[in-house]
Amino acid sequence: MKKKNVSLFNVVNVLMMTLFTLIVLVPLWNIVISSLSSSQSLAQGHTFWPTEWSLENYKVVFEDKSIIQSFIISFLRTGIGVITHVFFCAMCAYALSKRELAGRKLYSTMGIITMFFSGGMIPMYLLIRQLGLLNNFLVYILPWLFSYYDVIILMNFFRGVPKSLEESAQIDGANHWRIFLQIYMPVTKPALATIALFNGVAQWNDFMSAKLYITNKALYPLQMKLYEIIVQSQTKDLSNVAGSVALESTTRGVQLATIVITTVPILIIYPMLQKYFMSGMMAGSIKE
Repeated sequence: MKKKNVSLFNVVNVLMMTLFTLIVLVPLWNIVISSLSSSQSLAQGHTFWPTEWSLENYKVVFEDKSIIQSFIISFLRTGIGVITHVFFCAMCAYALSKRELAGRKLYSTMGIITMFFSGGMIPMYLLIRQLGLLNNFLVYILPWLFSYYDVIILMNFFRGVPKSLEESAQIDGANHWRIFLQIYMPVTKPALATIALFNGVAQWNDFMSAKLYITNKALYPLQMKLYEIIVQSQTKDLSNVAGSVALESTTRGVQLATIVITTVPILIIYPMLQKYFMSGMMAGSIKE
């Protein structure tokens, strides 16, 4: 009887996971296939396989020569932003994880307040302007340095580091910087990788910073550039395209091509960080 229950559970589990996988994969498949379809094929309303293959949608995206510049800005913004964000949050979390820190409760209260209240868009714009960050690459970096939510996550990991590790390092003459860099940072790689991935995705997909604070097109990130391409494709005079259905299909194809272009880098980076998501990296590092 017990064996039958286990077998039934396995069957139901496989069916549920298969259904869940299809729910995730079918829309992705449709986006990729639609981006590789001609406007005529899109106008026919295909779902899983186009009647005519075409790279025209990607040509429309890449025909703007400044798209490479936008790629570079996005990569630099995401790379520098993730490194500085993770390091700055880790430093704050290390200090706040120490119960002997003077004013720790005050700092924690101030951090929690920032999670629920903000000045809003207009005060933020006035602050950015007063700091001289308008049309400045640093506007992509400095406002993203701190997140108290990420600090809380890292604080919990740091508190789980055996005290004996720190005490042993202090006996050997290590200062706080050495303890932080050589002990706490290596053993909390899963937390650091998770925060890096979430922050990297957010920075890669962000275009509001450019829309609000950047007017110099040479500093446009990829997302803002593709936003412009989509807007232009919707307003462009396509007199040679017959009918509103064909025009709508062309615009939709360009939009789907931009989605694929912006998603590919994240799909490449994610498997590289996935190995750090497993827990238990501190297991066996020291025996109490």
